[in-house]
Amino acid sequence: MAGQKMLKFTQVSREMPEKRPPNLRKEDFGEIYAEYAREKAAEQASRCSQCGVPYCQTHCPLHNNIPDWLRLTAEGRLEEAYELSQATNTFPEICGRICPQDRLCEGNCVIEQSGHGTVTIGSVEKYITDTAFEEGWVKPIRPHAERSESVGIIGAGPGGLAAADMLRRQGVQVTVYDRYDRGGGLLTYGIPGFKLEKDIVMQRMAQLEDGGVQFVLNCNVGEDLSFDAIRGKHDAVLIATGVYKTRDLPDSGADGIVDAIDYLTASNRKSFGDDVPEFDSGELNADGKRIVVIGGGDTAMDCVRTAIRQGAESVKCLYRRDRANMPGSQREVQNAEEEGVEFVWLAAPNGFEGDPVTGVKVQKMRLGAPDATGRQAPELIDGSDYVEGADIVIKALGFEPEDLPKLWGVEGLEVTRWGTVKADFNTGATSLEGVYAAGDIVRGASLVVWAIRDGRDAATAMLEYLGQAATVAAE
Repeated sequence: MAGQKMLKFTQVSREMPEKRPPNLRKEDFGEIYAEYAREKAAEQASRCSQCGVPYCQTHCPLHNNIPDWLRLTAEGRLEEAYELSQATNTFPEICGRICPQDRLCEGNCVIEQSGHGTVTIGSVEKYITDTAFEEGWVKPIRPHAERSESVGIIGAGPGGLAAADMLRRQGVQVTVYDRYDRGGGLLTYGIPGFKLEKDIVMQRMAQLEDGGVQFVLNCNVGEDLSFDAIRGKHDAVLIATGVYKTRDLPDSGADGIVDAIDYLTASNRKSFGDDVPEFDSGELNADGKRIVVIGGGDTAMDCVRTAIRQGAESVKCLYRRDRANMPGSQREVQNAEEEGVEFVWLAAPNGFEGDPVTGVKVQKMRLGAPDATGRQAPELIDGSDYVEGADIVIKALGFEPEDLPKLWGVEGLEVTRWGTVKADFNTGATSLEGVYAAGDIVRGASLVVWAIRDGRDAATAMLEYLGQAATVAAE
C-alpha cells in the first residue's frame, strides 16, 4: 500500500501552493502563499522517492523524519504525520514558513538532483501543523509530575522558547526573561508578516503560557534585573539572547540612515496596532520615499519587501557581489523582484551625501579571485563611482553579538574573539557552573531552525545537569 502511494515524482510534477499575485500581495502584510488543500498536500507528498539514505533529513539541522511524515501525509494519516513532525521540531509550522528549504532539505532532495523538481517539503510541513492546530491535535503542555528545580531563560526567541517547551514538559519550573513587550524575539519583531503572520507565533506563546511557562517581559538584563539575580533565583540559566547589534558602516550617522532591526520592528509593531512615533513621523516609514537597502541576506529581503508594502516611491537593493553569490534565499530575491524591487548588483557603498541623507555614494565592483571561503572576492572598478538618490538608507549588513559580560557586569563568562558566548558545541555549557547558552549568541547570526536545534540540545543537557544536582543533594 505504502509503495503505491509514493514514488510518483515521474507522474506528478512539483507544485507549490498558489502564490498571490504581486499586485495584490504588495498591498498588505498577509502571507503570500496559500495553504495546500488536503488532496494537493497528499499529492505533493506522494512525489517523495522514499530514499534509503534521505539527504533531506541529513541536511535538516533538526534531522526531521521527513520521508516518513511525507508518506503518512500521502496516505491521509495526518495526525500521525503531525506527531512524527513535532517529535523532532518544537515549531514545525514556523520552520515550514521561514526555513530556507532551497538551501537545506529541498535543496538536497534526491529527485531534485535528478531533474524532477524537489518535493515541496516546507509547504507540506506547514500544512500538517496548521491542520493539527485546526483539528485540536496540538495538546496542551501538561507535565506528568512537577519538579522543584527552576530554570531561567534569557531571551524569548526561537532558541529560548524551544528550550522552555522541552523543560516545561518535564515538569521543570521555567521563567523566560525578554527585553521586548511580547515574546518571540525576531519571529515577532524581525520577520515581516508576509513570511510569518504574527498569530502563528502568538498561538505558540499562548501554548507555553498555558503550560506554565512564566514570562517576564520588558526586562533588560543588566538594567532592570542583574544577571547575578537571575542566576540566584534559578538552579540553571540559559542565555538565548540572539544577536541584535547591527554591523555598521563608516560615516553613517546622518538622519535617514537606519538599522534594519529598527525599521522592521517599527513595521511589525504597526501591524500589531501599537503606537509607533518613529513610524508616524516618517523616520521609519517608507511611504512616498526613495529607499536604498544595503545588504544581500534575508534581512535585506525583508526590508525591501516591507518598503514596497509601505508605498515607497522606489526600492533598490545594493549588493557588492552578483546574484549567484547572494547569501539570501533565491526564492526571496525572486519574490522581491516580482513585487518591484530593483537589485543593483556588484555595488558597494562608499559614503553618503546630505544630512538628512539624500544619496548613497556607490562604487561598482567586479568579482576577482576566490577568498578563503572559495567565494570570489569583490574588487573595486576605478572611476566607476556614482550617487544613488535616497530618502531612507537601511543598513542590512548582518548582526553581531552585544558585549554581554560588560553589558551584564558578569565576571567569568567566556566569549570568543567574535564576541559570541563560548559554549560546548553539544550541550551549550558555558564557563559558568549551571549556565548554558544556545542559538545565535553562540554560533553567530544564523537560521531559526539552528536556534531551535540548539535550544533543544541545551534543554536536554540542562535536564541531565538538574538530575545530577538532585542526586547529589539527595545524598
